[in-house]
Amino acid sequence: MFDPGLLIQSLPLLLAGLWNTVWLSAGGLLAGFVIGVGVCSLKLSERTVLRRLGGAYVSVFRGIPLLIQLLFIYYLLPRLGLDVPAWVAAMAGLALCCGAYLSEILRGGFLTLPPGQVEAARLLGLGGRDILVRIKLPQALRATLPALLNEVILLIKASSLISAVGLAELTRTAQNLAASTFLQLQFYLAAAVLYCVVNISLALLAGRLERRFEAGRA
Repeated sequence: MFDPGLLIQSLPLLLAGLWNTVWLSAGGLLAGFVIGVGVCSLKLSERTVLRRLGGAYVSVFRGIPLLIQLLFIYYLLPRLGLDVPAWVAAMAGLALCCGAYLSEILRGGFLTLPPGQVEAARLLGLGGRDILVRIKLPQALRATLPALLNEVILLIKASSLISAVGLAELTRTAQNLAASTFLQLQFYLAAAVLYCVVNISLALLAGRLERRFEAGRA
């Protein structure tokens, strides 16, 4: 059964939930990107200990389901005396998990770069940080853009799990509305449509950026 009037009345709540989904995912993505670059640097290090440390991080955070990571962080931090809001724990869980996947994507991009570029940059006097930021990272981002944007879409969908720590993102909002009105199909369908709008928009943006980069290369 559908109730269009009730759906329109509940739309602000669904959009508020969508906003929580988007900004928490964006925060987790940005923090995860920083983590991913750091872990990728460890895995590409010439030191065996650092490579193993980076590999251990990837294995752990790709091997444990995101839901378990979120619950572990959410319940562990208070036991350590860190009274943080639920959104901090949720964003931390998203970032740690996302960082593991992004590190492998970026590592694949770094491995495609000609080694002569790094050698030439060192001869010009550039340090390791400048080589990473000005030479390696821009080219790796271009090479891995489709995979990176695909990971963004997967992260937004996976963010539905943060409802487990009590945050009213889109999925939790739809669940609450469905439970209070007994119109499960209506509100779950509305949530699905909103997820599709966001993810299809990101997919279109990815295609446009990819075509622009290809045109630039040409």
